[in-house]
Amino acid sequence: MVKARKIRLLPTKEQEILMFKSIGCSRFTYNWALNKCILAYEQGEKYSMSSIRKEFTKLKKEEDFKWLNEVSNTTMVESMRNLNKAFKSFFKNKSCYPKFKTKRKSSKSFYVRYDHLYFKGDICNIEKIGKVRFKTNYKIPSCNYSNPYCSFDGKYWYLSFTFEDNENQVELNEDLSIGIDLGIKDLATINVLDKPIKNINKTKRVKKLKKRLRRLQRQVSRKYEANKEGNKFVKTNNIIKLEKQIKLLYRKLSNIRKNHIHQATNKIIKMYPFRIVMENLNVSGMMKNKHLSKAIAEQGFYEFIRQIKYKCEFNKIKFIQVDKFYPSSKTCSCCGSVKKDLKLKDRVYRCEKCGLEIDRDKNASINLGNYGLA
Repeated sequence: MVKARKIRLLPTKEQEILMFKSIGCSRFTYNWALNKCILAYEQGEKYSMSSIRKEFTKLKKEEDFKWLNEVSNTTMVESMRNLNKAFKSFFKNKSCYPKFKTKRKSSKSFYVRYDHLYFKGDICNIEKIGKVRFKTNYKIPSCNYSNPYCSFDGKYWYLSFTFEDNENQVELNEDLSIGIDLGIKDLATINVLDKPIKNINKTKRVKKLKKRLRRLQRQVSRKYEANKEGNKFVKTNNIIKLEKQIKLLYRKLSNIRKNHIHQATNKIIKMYPFRIVMENLNVSGMMKNKHLSKAIAEQGFYEFIRQIKYKCEFNKIKFIQVDKFYPSSKTCSCCGSVKKDLKLKDRVYRCEKCGLEIDRDKNASINLGNYGLA
């Protein structure tokens, strides 16, 4: 199985400058190649990425573009490959038409040449960047690495890569079937646990960070209005400082949520059931509800399902997603009768036939756990 590793880099100031240059050159290459594709389309021709690559090689020899030679050529070639993948995905109706990357919104990352990447002690070698110090709690295997990317999250530098690893098969509990019901009040309700997995966004720590974020955003808004010149907003040094603080707060909140999802999914997998059953949620459709979209986005349902899937695959646990129209909440987990008039505001399920009273989400998780076993 292919496994991924992400380690933190500790570059020097000179190495950091080269890394930012690599990000800039990667973005420039993508935009330059996209512009060539658009021009070819306007002239009634079909774009050819191989001919664009040859033209780019000539461009690098020009005096005005000598700065492109300061970074790894593989980084820029990979940008053109990514553009080609984006076009193929567009032609298959899987994604939108490729857009130009902006310095402000695009992710700060660049491809690293895999055959020049190696580790020795606490140092890793990156082409054109040199030997960079790193730290990690993982053991770095000595093997062939694939798809290595260097990224910057606004505070720290990271190197991520994948490698082939033997499947870690463990003994599964053949009597344990886990049903998971995702929700907004609690992240997940599990049929075999007494307490649901809590919603991290309701904790004091996250609420305090969100309150601080709102305060900083109001400060920035006031400063923009105070420094407005006609129809233009002037960005002062104080605004830049506040925006950096806001960016770091968003980063902190994102990391807290990701860590919580990792711990929750790991807790479920460590029970080693023979199967895990979940509903096939239409997350993009749920996001259209303007009253719940923010809460759904903060819960990270898509990421939760993604992590459960790959962790099940690694441990050879059967993963089942039942149809989204399966009445898991409306069906009584005791007698099996369906309560068709159950509303979203009804948080306690009361069965009219057998008299069962149970939490709505707990009832749904039990039904999912028993799905297909009878």
